[in-house]
Amino acid sequence: MKTVQITDIGKVRVIDKPLPEIKPGHVLLKNRFVGFCGSDLNTYRGLNPLVKFPIIPGHEIGAIIEKVGENVPLHLQPGTPATVNPYTNCDNCPACRNGRPNSCEYNQTLGVQRDGAMSEYILVPWEKVIADKDITVRDFALVEPMSVGFHAVDRGDVTDSDTVVVIGCGMIGIGAIIRASIRGAKVIAVDVDEKKLKLAKRLGAQYTVNSTKDNLHERIREITDNNGADVIIEAVGRQETYLNSISEVAYTGRVVYIGYAKEKIPFDTQHFVKKEVDIRGSRNAMPCDFMAVIEYLKRGICPVDELISAIYPPENTHTALAKWSESPGKVFRILIEF
Repeated sequence: MKTVQITDIGKVRVIDKPLPEIKPGHVLLKNRFVGFCGSDLNTYRGLNPLVKFPIIPGHEIGAIIEKVGENVPLHLQPGTPATVNPYTNCDNCPACRNGRPNSCEYNQTLGVQRDGAMSEYILVPWEKVIADKDITVRDFALVEPMSVGFHAVDRGDVTDSDTVVVIGCGMIGIGAIIRASIRGAKVIAVDVDEKKLKLAKRLGAQYTVNSTKDNLHERIREITDNNGADVIIEAVGRQETYLNSISEVAYTGRVVYIGYAKEKIPFDTQHFVKKEVDIRGSRNAMPCDFMAVIEYLKRGICPVDELISAIYPPENTHTALAKWSESPGKVFRILIEF
């Protein structure tokens, strides 16, 4: 079976691997679409410290159930569209014991700490399979990244009385915008790309700020009557956006960080104390976040086609990653079609 492998910095190849054999408690999935995540791009660029080469990338999956092993529940039937919860959890660490397995200390995400899903077939434990006949296979490949944004809104305890700033309108930021708007919050989307900001507005943001053209501080103060935002969700992972989040959050507000910054950041810590701000990380997603995204997509109001920047065959994976690397801010999602 065709399998995409990143062998070193900037090097990609298609290899042939044997078809996995079905076994009890497992499901064999025939992948149709696998999306590239920012972590995969960082792997390609040599900026992902969690990865060891060679690695099979991919954890954003749109598949069809091919076969089921013994002891698999009846709701998982061959022919049903499905995706995968790509994280592992140990059930033993503090995060797992606290009911937050998405942040398991020993998590291994497909395509990051272990080989991923960018192959014609994958075999996974049935507990990790999420199937629904009312979602298309292609749309299932968008569920995982959107669920990460949905989870960040949960981490921020967003309510209908909040003003929420989402910094970064890629797929994960778009997920945060959608869920915050569903909850009735006033949403301000921040990005450097006008196309992304226009889409953010269609998906629920009441205000948009292009931080290359507008003064971010002045615009947020203007929109919030000089109070700052109740919640800031950072979905970029840059020094300036980390610092802006602390500067622009209201007194006693919440800051939720999704993006990984690649460098150390010198914070002015007086803001932490004077504002009595809550600073929260947001990692991966919970099963309930996956289900919330699926229920949202079933409503048929999301312009899914506009979230897919390009679709490539496996043989053109290197071209896909090279083009994305040249212009990372212009891409929502790239899918590989098997």
